[in-house]
Amino acid sequence: MEVERPVRSPCVSVCALDDADICIGCQRTADEITRWGRMSNDERRSVLLLCAERTRAAGLFLVQPTS
Repeated sequence: MEVERPVRSPCVSVCALDDADICIGCQRTADEITRWGRMSNDERRSVLLLCAERTRAAGLFLVQPTS
């Protein structure tokens, strides 16, 4: 039986919390950052989806134009 590797942290070493306690680098909340090491892979994947949603909502995703 093969053991699943841990889901990697989205940390990009730009660690600073905004006024809503969300990291401007990885888009995780302070609580999510603190709990990351104790989360299951499923929980980590859920957090990554939330990070993507926060990034999109903040207009931070760079989108390549399609032709």
